[in-house]
Amino acid sequence: MARLVKALVAALALVAMVLGMTAPVQAETVTIKMGTDKGQLAFEPKVVTIAVGDTVKWVNNKAFPHNVVVTGHDELSAKKLLQKPGQEVEATFTEAGEYDYYCTPHRGAGMVGKIVVKG
Repeated sequence: MARLVKALVAALALVAMVLGMTAPVQAETVTIKMGTDKGQLAFEPKVVTIAVGDTVKWVNNKAFPHNVVVTGHDELSAKKLLQKPGQEVEATFTEAGEYDYYCTPHRGAGMVGKIVVKG
């Protein structure tokens, strides 16, 4: 009987140790500037790679009005124009894939970007 109790205690200790080592992964937030520090019409960085569950925060870096339209994903888009520096919008990406996005008023000037979400 004592041998059985020792074996159970050892097994429980092993399980507790394994569970303690596998801490849950925390989602991260990645920031993308809407407009470069030099005032160029571009997202900076243009391409980011994140994990499923991570959030992207776009921050209006300069005075131009900007927005974010994720192609084919209205639920991730923020179509309302941000008029002032410091204004921000966020989207959390829950599925792996590649997401192209753009700024409506400056798309023709090349203000486009891509989010790569790894599963």
